[in-house]
Amino acid sequence: MGRQICNGGTTIKYTSMKILVTGATGFIGKYVVKHLLSKDYEVIASGLETIEKSAFTGSKNPKYISYNINNQSDSNLYNYFGEPDVLIHLAWTGLPNYKQLFHFEENLMRDYFFIKNLIINGLKQVIVTGTCFEYGMQSGCLTETMPSQPTNPYGLAKDTLRRFLEQLQNIHPFVFQWVRLFYMYGEGQNPNSLISLLDKALNDNAEEFKMSGGEQLRDYLHVGTVGQIIAEIASQQKITGIINCCSGSPISVRKLVENYIYYKAKTINLKLGHYPYPDYEPFAFWGDNTKLKTIIDLK
Repeated sequence: MGRQICNGGTTIKYTSMKILVTGATGFIGKYVVKHLLSKDYEVIASGLETIEKSAFTGSKNPKYISYNINNQSDSNLYNYFGEPDVLIHLAWTGLPNYKQLFHFEENLMRDYFFIKNLIINGLKQVIVTGTCFEYGMQSGCLTETMPSQPTNPYGLAKDTLRRFLEQLQNIHPFVFQWVRLFYMYGEGQNPNSLISLLDKALNDNAEEFKMSGGEQLRDYLHVGTVGQIIAEIASQQKITGIINCCSGSPISVRKLVENYIYYKAKTINLKLGHYPYPDYEPFAFWGDNTKLKTIIDLK
C-alpha cells in the first residue's frame, strides 16, 4: 500500500505504512488497532503488559512490543519500535483521576520526551489524543478555534503537551494531529464509569440506579466509533492540528441512561439527584464536528 506525506515541504513516499500504537491494550487502543488492521496497515502495538497476540481478537494480529514509558533511556526509540511511519499515542496513566497533580508533575514531561525521541530520530507523523477538558468551563458548542482554558490538572497537562509539540514541530517538522476526545462508552471502559456502573446494576437486577440529576448535556460516542475515527485520521495528512472527536449532538445524561436501559431491554428505577453534578466541567457542552466530517462520514 503506497502513499505520500508532505512534510515541511518535502514529499515522502512509503511503499507501505507502519503504525505504532501506544496504550494499545487500553480502552480505546484495542478498537484503534482493530480498525488499522482492517485497512491492512502494519501495526506495532505497545503497552505496559506482557501479552500474547491472542489479546487482540480477530483474523489479524499486530506485532506487540511491551514498553514502559516511565523507564525511558537515551536509546533511539524510533529504531526500537522498528522505524514506524506514524505514531498514535494513546498512553496516559491515572485516569479518571482528573484532579491529581501527577498529570503535569509526571505524565506531561514523560510523554513529551517519549514522543520527542521518536521525532528527532525519524518519525514523520504524530497523532495524540487530547481531552475536551482542555476547553475548561466554556459552555455550549465547542469548536477547535476556541481558546483552551483548562481548569483541572488533566486538562492542563494535555493542553501543555499539545503546545510543547507544536513548538517542537517548528524545529523538527512533522505532521501533527491532536484528537480532542469527548465522552465515550463501550466494552472495556473503566468499571467506575457511568455506563459500566449501569451495566452492573442491570446485570445484578438491582431495584434502582443512583445517579446525578441527569440534566447536564454531554457529547457521547461509542468507543468503536472513536477507534474508527482515530484510524481514519491517521490514514490521511491533509487535515491536521486540533480535531474534535465527537458526535456534534448534545444529549442529556439522563436520556443517555434511559436509551441504554431501553437498548438492553431492562427496567430499573433511576434515583435521580443522588450524586451532585461534577464541579470540574460546565453543565452543558458538546463538540463541533465540522472539521472531523471532512475526514470521516459520521452518519
